[in-house]
Amino acid sequence: MSVEKLILEYLKENKNKPAIRHAGVRLGFLGLPDFKYYKYQTLANRCSELKNRGYVKEVNGQYFITYKGEEFLNRKARFNFKTFVSEKTDKDPKDLLILYDIPQNQTSIRNWFRRELQNFHFVMVQRSVWVGPFPLPKDFLQYVKEMKISKNFKTFKLEKGLNIQK
Repeated sequence: MSVEKLILEYLKENKNKPAIRHAGVRLGFLGLPDFKYYKYQTLANRCSELKNRGYVKEVNGQYFITYKGEEFLNRKARFNFKTFVSEKTDKDPKDLLILYDIPQNQTSIRNWFRRELQNFHFVMVQRSVWVGPFPLPKDFLQYVKEMKISKNFKTFKLEKGLNIQK
């Protein structure tokens, strides 16, 4: 997780949390002890960058997340994809062929799709052609529909399963 995202999430969760002070001296960066694993200068640079982008504002030495910062976090949250578990093993016959064409501008979705196919014990035949055990989990197919990429791939049930050993 990037430092910027960590700072924004912390500010969002702790909107009304006052800075921690001891005898008038701040403890930790932003008055928060939670950032002890980062160098002070790194955090100061990232906060300055977030402030310049309009994601946080500084009032009397305290930082607050802005509406624009919350929108940024919400956009980032959309790219956290679910992972799925399959009951199939490597030994199961490979009797499902998948052809997909996910556009270049959706690289993160395409990479997630490939990782999930590997988790389901699929083997790459060509870059966008994979073969693996039938059937795909129903919750995976439902999630793919929610992501609106179900039209980007086709599945074919093979009559005779392939036994491809790695």
